[in-house]
Amino acid sequence: MDWLVHLLCPQGRFLGIDWSVWKVVGWTGNAVFSTRFLVQWYATEKRGQVVVPPLFWWLSLAGSMLLLSYALFYQRDSVFIFAYAFTWIPYMRNLLIHRRHERSQIQCLTCGQKSSGSASFCGNCGVKLQKPINH
Repeated sequence: MDWLVHLLCPQGRFLGIDWSVWKVVGWTGNAVFSTRFLVQWYATEKRGQVVVPPLFWWLSLAGSMLLLSYALFYQRDSVFIFAYAFTWIPYMRNLLIHRRHERSQIQCLTCGQKSSGSASFCGNCGVKLQKPINH
């Protein structure tokens, strides 16, 4: 078992890395950012068409913010900082677009299916949709 400890922790460092709080932040950012691939892949396989779920954008935002923090406060590397300085803009925009889309949908009172805000009839059961009254 000694060989495994020496393999994973050469010179007392786990995976050969000098760990600190900022290293954990950086690696967590990498992990969060990377998991968005799995989320998108799963959603696409489940629907049988290319889908980018909101969780993809949340993971993108969280991962890039963690990596930007790591770059700003630990690495202090202008290339690394610039790489993540503006990535939050399209992530936030896509989350806002998704939120507007969700709010504009009408739920059928008969079957519960959500339809486009411009629809007059439910695509699932054919019942006339009742538009919400805007105050």
